[in-house]
Amino acid sequence: MTSDERRVANSDIRHSSLVTRHSSLVIVRTYLTRRLLQAVPLLIGLAVISFLFMQAMPGGPETMLARNSRMSAEQLAVVRRSMGIDQPVIVQLGKWLLNLVQGDLGLSFKEFRPVVTIIGERILPTLRLVGVALGMSLVLAVLIGLLSAVKRYSAFDYAVTALSYIGLAMPVFWVALMLQLLFALYLGWLPSADMNSGEGGFGNSLWHLILPATTLAIGTIASWSRYVRGSMIEILSQDFVRTARAKGLAQTQTVLRHAFRNALIPFVTVVALDLPFYLTGTVLVESVFNWPGLGGLFFTSLRSRDYPVLMGLLAYSAVLIIAFNLIADLLYAWLDPRIKYK
Repeated sequence: MTSDERRVANSDIRHSSLVTRHSSLVIVRTYLTRRLLQAVPLLIGLAVISFLFMQAMPGGPETMLARNSRMSAEQLAVVRRSMGIDQPVIVQLGKWLLNLVQGDLGLSFKEFRPVVTIIGERILPTLRLVGVALGMSLVLAVLIGLLSAVKRYSAFDYAVTALSYIGLAMPVFWVALMLQLLFALYLGWLPSADMNSGEGGFGNSLWHLILPATTLAIGTIASWSRYVRGSMIEILSQDFVRTARAKGLAQTQTVLRHAFRNALIPFVTVVALDLPFYLTGTVLVESVFNWPGLGGLFFTSLRSRDYPVLMGLLAYSAVLIIAFNLIADLLYAWLDPRIKYK
């Protein structure tokens, strides 16, 4: 083959590669558009259900006001009118949905401030807590699961299995209290509560994160490590892994280069489904450690019957569930090229 022929052949290969890449991007873009359009009626349905559940709750914000103050009936009527809860339920629902589409979650019945502002103030501490706990969970769960699968039926595997069952069985609030009792009260190594106290900036804040993040991570490490172990054991028994071993490939290369990526697909599904609840399920941890995040906001809003904040948190949770499921679907194609979005 002459140099001109090689140049033409290379040009054709590059052109074919660009066409394939463009076609893949179009398919992914079409898939994303379709999934986002499908999410709209789902979000509306979840918003309607959450609104009706809030309306079905006994009492209401005006009941809390009447219980905790000496307002007259006329004053309570003025409060109900200012809150907009004197109108029929269908009217309140229509107004709330219309505002929700515009990104307006209304005003808090307790603080009389925009719900978006209140959630925005609380989301950063929760993201900081969840980020540290999530990093711990992912690293330790993958590492422990891999070692348990490779050392199947060994003393290490049995010990990890026993500890995993213990970790899954322990209630979160009990773990939080025991960690506080041991490391904060008896040993005095770590602060017992609050997000920050004293001087030290980010380092001091990170020091306060250790106990709540560990509490949040223990259950997911126990659960996720079992998924990694089971998935890895299944992959290690596949024909392509046996072929790699028969060719003399080292155990480490066989596990990391051939088995690990395929074993991540079911693990990604579990993580994507758990992440929204990981972000919004911090009520007990934040309450025990007096952490000013979304979990504490949900607890205080529930006690004060602050419906707009509660519905805003539920809408936030629904968006997270849909978003993380979509991210998981996109990760499937990256982990396994056989998965197509046509």
